Amino acid sequence: MAYQSLQEFIQRLDKAGELRRITQQVDPYLEITEIADRVMKMPGGGPALLFENVKGSKFPLAINLMGSRKRMSWALGVDDLEEVADEIGALTKLPANMPAGLMGKLQLLPQLASLGAISPKLVSPVTAPCQEVVKLGKDANLDELPILTCWPDDGGPFITLPLVFTKDEGTGKRNVGMYRIQKFGPHETGMHWQRHKVGSRHYANFEAKGRDIPVAIVLGGDPALTYAATAPLPDEIDEMVFAGFLRKKAVELVKCKTIDMEVPVDADFVIEGYVAPHERRREGPFGDHTGYYSLADDYPVFKVTAITHRRNAVYPCTIVGPPPMEDKYLGLATERLFLPLARLMVPEIIDYHLPSEGAFHNLALIRIKKRYPGHAFKVMHALWGLGQMMFTKCIVVVDEDVDVQNPGEVIWRTFANIDPERDITFVKGPLDVLDHASPLMAFGSKMGVDATRKWADEGFTREWPEVLTMTPEVKQRVDKLWKSLGIS
Repeated sequence: MAYQSLQEFIQRLDKAGELRRITQQVDPYLEITEIADRVMKMPGGGPALLFENVKGSKFPLAINLMGSRKRMSWALGVDDLEEVADEIGALTKLPANMPAGLMGKLQLLPQLASLGAISPKLVSPVTAPCQEVVKLGKDANLDELPILTCWPDDGGPFITLPLVFTKDEGTGKRNVGMYRIQKFGPHETGMHWQRHKVGSRHYANFEAKGRDIPVAIVLGGDPALTYAATAPLPDEIDEMVFAGFLRKKAVELVKCKTIDMEVPVDADFVIEGYVAPHERRREGPFGDHTGYYSLADDYPVFKVTAITHRRNAVYPCTIVGPPPMEDKYLGLATERLFLPLARLMVPEIIDYHLPSEGAFHNLALIRIKKRYPGHAFKVMHALWGLGQMMFTKCIVVVDEDVDVQNPGEVIWRTFANIDPERDITFVKGPLDVLDHASPLMAFGSKMGVDATRKWADEGFTREWPEVLTMTPEVKQRVDKLWKSLGIS
């Protein structure tokens, strides 16, 4: 299903008992973070929160809306994430060449028709809820928004769930990414364009020609839009097309008031502006998803030209810090939805898991069906060459009988199976800009661990023992006895 607004999603959570409304006044400076952090660390991720009385702002603030598997699934319009993964898996099985004959083509029509209906559509500004209120120039004041200051040593308040819209200078191709937006003042922010991101590349192309790059920062709307901005899509796939696929309905776009950009009509807020060439300002430090402060550095500066919003706008946000946080479930969605695509590129993968405790890019647990000597090392190197998997600091590969969704089992099997000198390999390559441990920014070493059972043709000549298991017959007998034993 497609949500017509963020409020519609919030109403669904409210009716299902998944939302807590907070009516007493709360402070966006540190206080909301402390409340949200405690809630996010509750079993199951805690409830979604709607703060209706935020100090210094007339807008309510929503947080932890996607902070459980159930709510993350609902945000994408399904009961469980595996439904979307199955749809993506079915699309990856479409034949490379269209089948011959009319009947063969007709068999593909349902799948192909669903793809044809998801391209974004431009609509008239008269019908755009995101432009019900329009403020231009100096009236476009960021001070009106309840922007959080999250952690005591943060460089300032920053927008935590922004959808940043840019276009390529040459082709006009759109990109929507999620980059940290530090508020410098009522009309200026930082633009945390990390060097590996598409938005940074778009800016570099404009900057090389001495031109301002138009930028729109979108907040809210259908939560599928927000997820799409975080998804590690190939550069060739438009995030708004992907959002249309997720919501089974094309994203409707409207032209901005002051810049050449189109944005979703159902957004809650749109901050329009531009980033000038060759201007940098110190941004950060900020508490980050690694659980540490990311270091301060110089980044481009965004200038606000307009702010438009719904009359009943809700300010959506999140916080990041020591896991688990709400981003655990955004990461879970990416893990499940992109497994079919990972299998398409590395077909020996049965399953994988990116534990939130590993900050997603610090640790990947990979389950394979081992077919030949050195197979685990082949998989590691294939993954390090696959999109944003290049940032993964440690990859652990296990056999097909290990449940990678159970990190405790992986730890047991890994440290029982490895000989460190034989089974650990180190490589060098790009790292996430937020990695504070590497000797150089965005470049350092990565580790691969082959925790699979070793074979004779890998040089292992000793006997390899079996894992302890009880016989099925005894298990069945005890199953029948269990209730009578009085053990709860």
